[in-house]
Amino acid sequence: MHAFHRTPLVRTARTSRPHAFRRLAGAAAAALFVLSLTGCEDGTGFKDGGEAAASSPATEAAPSASSTAAAAPKGSPKASAASAPTAAGEQQRVLCNGANTGVTVQPVSRPLNHMLITVKNTGSKTCDLTYYPVLRFDEMQWVPTAQQQTRPQAVVSLAPGESGYAGALLSAADGSGEGGTTGHRLTIAFQGRTPLSDGGASATPPLPAAGLAYDSSLSVTYWQRSSADALGS
Repeated sequence: MHAFHRTPLVRTARTSRPHAFRRLAGAAAAALFVLSLTGCEDGTGFKDGGEAAASSPATEAAPSASSTAAAAPKGSPKASAASAPTAAGEQQRVLCNGANTGVTVQPVSRPLNHMLITVKNTGSKTCDLTYYPVLRFDEMQWVPTAQQQTRPQAVVSLAPGESGYAGALLSAADGSGEGGTTGHRLTIAFQGRTPLSDGGASATPPLPAAGLAYDSSLSVTYWQRSSADALGS
């Protein structure tokens, strides 16, 4: 009797396992599906996490409409037209520096104790003026501060022949600055794609014969598209 009853019990347990596994597999697949949808909807994708998006099965299985349209046979005119402008645009963008621009400085009467820095793109490619100019008079051992309120919404880009500008406060009008002196040689350094990184060749624009007076309040604006913005006028 005991053996007779054990056999059906064993069979029932064995035959129920595939159903249990199927239920677990179905639940896992549903959970992964929900997670993949959440990953797409929360904006992580290519905008904020390129590596994660590139390895996502959901992303690989569902190409965008634009990528589908661009997938033309090799040698197709559409494929060439789609890829050429981007590559050409990337090749044409460089950093502005002393090697591909002409730089001048000019003291101005208003605002008081200010000078205007002008950078003209003399090269054949569009160049970017990043952040702000780093000024150094003679053998000065400190870096003038940047006026954070002048930071533009986007990087100033100059097409060949175009000019960008920055303004500099040389000394405090109320005499509150310290260590007043006169500079006779000015070096302007350009920044790279990250703050205070090397952007290439510096510039040494000519100064007035009498030099330029400055003190500890010396500060500069970020690069601007117009001289009016650079001088706050």
